[in-house]
Amino acid sequence: MKIPLKWLQEYVALTLSSSDLANKLTMAGIEVKGVQVIGGEWENIVVGQIIAIKPHPNADRLSLPTIDLGTEQQTVVCGAPNLRFGDKVAFAPVGAQLIDGHTGQAFRLKSARIRGVMSSGMACSEKELGISDSHERIIVLPAEAPVGTPLADYLGDVIFDLDITPNRPDCLCVIGIAREIAALTGRSLSLPEVSYKEAASPIDQQISVEIAAPDLCPRYGASLITGVKIGESPRWLQQRLLACGMRPISNIVDITNYVMLEYGQPLHAFDYDKIKGKKIIVRRAAEGEAVVTLDGVERVLSADMLVIADTAGSVAIAGVMGGADSEVTRGTTSILLEAASFNPASIHYTGRRLQLPSEACMRFERGIRPELTLPALKRTTQLIVQLAGGEAAKGVVDVYPGKREQEPILLSTGKVKTLLGVEFSLDQIVGALTSLGFDCKQGDSASEVWVTTPYWRSDIHLTVDLIEEIVRVIGYDKIPATMLSQSLPRQNPEPVLGLKQQAGRILTGCGFQEVITYSLTSLEMLNKLLPEPHPLEPMPLRMANPMTAEREYLRPSLRANLLAAFSANRRHEDSGIRLFELGKVYLPRHNDLPDEPEALCGILGGSRLEKSWQGKEELLDFYDAKGVVEGLLNQLGVEANFEEDRDESLCLGKQAAIVVDGKKLGVVGELHPKVLEAFEVSEPVYLFEINLTALLPFTIGHKMFQPIPRFPAIVRDMALVIDTEISHQRVLDIIKSFPLVNQVTLFDVYAGDQVPRGKKSLAYRITFQSPTHTLTDKEVNKVQQQILNKLSSELGAILRG
Repeated sequence: MKIPLKWLQEYVALTLSSSDLANKLTMAGIEVKGVQVIGGEWENIVVGQIIAIKPHPNADRLSLPTIDLGTEQQTVVCGAPNLRFGDKVAFAPVGAQLIDGHTGQAFRLKSARIRGVMSSGMACSEKELGISDSHERIIVLPAEAPVGTPLADYLGDVIFDLDITPNRPDCLCVIGIAREIAALTGRSLSLPEVSYKEAASPIDQQISVEIAAPDLCPRYGASLITGVKIGESPRWLQQRLLACGMRPISNIVDITNYVMLEYGQPLHAFDYDKIKGKKIIVRRAAEGEAVVTLDGVERVLSADMLVIADTAGSVAIAGVMGGADSEVTRGTTSILLEAASFNPASIHYTGRRLQLPSEACMRFERGIRPELTLPALKRTTQLIVQLAGGEAAKGVVDVYPGKREQEPILLSTGKVKTLLGVEFSLDQIVGALTSLGFDCKQGDSASEVWVTTPYWRSDIHLTVDLIEEIVRVIGYDKIPATMLSQSLPRQNPEPVLGLKQQAGRILTGCGFQEVITYSLTSLEMLNKLLPEPHPLEPMPLRMANPMTAEREYLRPSLRANLLAAFSANRRHEDSGIRLFELGKVYLPRHNDLPDEPEALCGILGGSRLEKSWQGKEELLDFYDAKGVVEGLLNQLGVEANFEEDRDESLCLGKQAAIVVDGKKLGVVGELHPKVLEAFEVSEPVYLFEINLTALLPFTIGHKMFQPIPRFPAIVRDMALVIDTEISHQRVLDIIKSFPLVNQVTLFDVYAGDQVPRGKKSLAYRITFQSPTHTLTDKEVNKVQQQILNKLSSELGAILRG
């Protein structure tokens, strides 16, 4: 929520600096997450007036306006089509900092000769001043703008960017924040006077309202203004909307948005002449009922959604968006103005189902009070009469089936002390609450008071709510700091967090760099991981209200974002790149919340070593990635096997499943060329992925101490001829199954003329060692023969001669 300081100053006198005011609001629970100073860069830019316009001698589309600056006059070259004699403009002299209208970059204005005429200054557009994206025309200031005044003093402002908590819809408006500031600074609040001339004809003779669903619409108000003229809003109103982040559209729409920002009550304007039967019916939609909304899209509704209808059909989706059939256009002359209160849950559901988030929807779903409707309705009617002409019908329509009496809450000084641990007097309590608009009446005893909530607050229901308001106004810093009555409980460490930290340290030691990417991704990114396009199975979880199309789905793996990071870094780095990420992935489950295991993903590619005169460049390969995984698991105390796998994102035959105790925990392999092409990577890249949540049980437990062997080892080399389809892992498992085998290393693989077709040769170096005695050749020969016998019987292996 963006709030301009100048707008606030119309309701409450401010003496604090913008930084002090931001701090005071934040300490009171209304967080100011940013402060933007508009005009802080407008050095030497002043208000000027065009006193003459001459044609450019060498260019038909350029003019030579002479601008009066108060102390001097300047003639400059200008190509804007809206130059008019007598207009007030923003003039920038040489040296002023502006925004380039074409590139959007900041620059310092210099003198320039344009088509033979020297120009030492500029009449500025809104984009050049950083106000908006409008660049085609220069900004025309109001006629009352004083010539020679610094533009920063006239147009400059301070914009507070507020982070309003969901329970405070009353603070989603300028008056709501002004109320808070008045209470926090001890100043009085000055609200705009609302009055307008009414016609003789009463409104109830021209429109009627029926609420057929009072549980979804507790109050509906309407006013009627005839004879209006649709056009642009005045400059001051457009500037305030822009400062709050809203785009001006037309005077009627801008006024409804202005009052929504001012009072916090959303409003909607109908073309009165398009309302059939001159009757408004607030009802539930029929199942499958279709409405064409203002954005031109036909939307199909369900029976639990609320619509605004006339006697012929729906004209708006209540609280969400108006209908095209009743839209205000340039030809509209009569306005039916709506100010209503809707059920928050209904509006929230409808907005999310139809994917129509809006400022109005956001306010309704947070639960604004029904009592706000009439003040906002009358204020909007007043502004329409003032700024769009026309005449308001006598009175307003106010149908209020959900009216409830506000029950007062009993509050005592003892209750305040019990909860806060500090004693405040009754006068302090009453003063704090009264400053916020609460009505306080003396209770049965001198320490009690009955408190009635003001009509704009929807978050006060209990005594504790009142106590929170008291301490917010008096100040949290007034509560004294005291020591805890006992020591803090012992922290219970989170095992998976420790595993993540340990894995991160190990990979960092292996030369990897950690990256952190978004938990959200897009289908486009996920589809890039598929060599051949096909529907994703299972379909990843989609956000109900994604902020952008690039952040729409919860990531089912870390691969896509990590590979995108690799691709982005490869453009600026020609040596080897090693990246890893630790984080949650989100795996869909039928009719349940997603499974959220912690995962580790690493990626590496490029040269193995830094460039050097000592040798030729070698690229990282599959065995580098596999070695990283083996080193990681070894340091975690986990023994894993690598088995054949068929991950479609990886190359067939150049990948392996990471298996621990018969359970697949991950994969390692070379990424498929089509996947790399999709991510604009032109070299082999290798990836490993491990489910840390599944790995965690294998890392927990006491490690047994193993002394350094005292007795010497015997090393034997063995070359075996086996079928090509038999994996090294199967051979390794058999050799390691014998107790005297301490270590096995594969040092040669051969397939060629010297071995039969369909066969390959694997050469192993086997280390035999006993923890109890020195082995003899006889013992080793016996075990070696047993190994050969078992390899022969199970795998058909023979010793290569």
